[in-house]
Amino acid sequence: MKFWEDQEVARLPLPASAVRLEAAATVHRTSHSAGNIVWHVWGELAEGDLPLVLFHGGSGSWLHWLRNIDDLVAAGRQVWAVDLPGFGDSDAPESGGDADALVEPLYASMRELFGMQQCDLVGFSFGGLTAGLLTSAHPEIARQLVLVGAPAMGVVPEQQYRLKAWRHLPPESQLNAHRFNLGALMFYDTAVIEGDALSVHVNNVTRDRMQRRRLARTDILARSLPNVTCPVHAIYGANDSLYKAWIAALQEAYAKAVPDFRGLELIPQSGHWVQFESPEAFKQALLEALKDGEKV
Repeated sequence: MKFWEDQEVARLPLPASAVRLEAAATVHRTSHSAGNIVWHVWGELAEGDLPLVLFHGGSGSWLHWLRNIDDLVAAGRQVWAVDLPGFGDSDAPESGGDADALVEPLYASMRELFGMQQCDLVGFSFGGLTAGLLTSAHPEIARQLVLVGAPAMGVVPEQQYRLKAWRHLPPESQLNAHRFNLGALMFYDTAVIEGDALSVHVNNVTRDRMQRRRLARTDILARSLPNVTCPVHAIYGANDSLYKAWIAALQEAYAKAVPDFRGLELIPQSGHWVQFESPEAFKQALLEALKDGEKV
């Protein structure tokens, strides 16, 4: 029995697009000391190209990229979307409960899957923090790094949002808390909440085994990025609730921290989960960043 099956939680069916993508994926599992890391893969690897690896956000899974996978495959990329250890279908690490505990299990998993081949690495939110820590510890693993809505850049004096607890609530009340939290943290346009976004969110958060994360509230990403030697791009929603009025400070923070910083793209009228809220604008920004990062 999986850990969440004995909890009284609200449940929603997965969106039809998620069911389709899951059926079309090739699934790979690698082992670590406490279980498995699960990867979903779409597309073929073109000759001379590198795998495009996606790290999802906190309390998430590969579903955070639901509206982006088809576009990236259509652009000719082979897409590898991991469920980070402790999230989705991947088992939690043996010890530790934050991004730093995921670095070595992910490094070992990627070495098993890719050998010494590099990847193009894209990390969203907590996944951006994790990707930054990974490429800081093992700079050789990535040809380029794209950070999407990443926290821990040291420019925000205090947390800019508040979420509602939901696990203690009866199932019928949990959905309202989830709606509130999506509006408070993830989206600029709250009309996006109903439908696929709510369904994905509910399926993700009920499988989160890494609930006491704190590093995102520090400046650990900014302190780690000086060790990253590959080109780095950043993409954020212009209305990201992690930063709000402080988002203007990100350009200078990245420029100071990253040896090869290629630029910050702010997508207008978009919140934290920018790749879901504005998938077309995000696609253009990401493909431009990846194309630029190939020029090394």
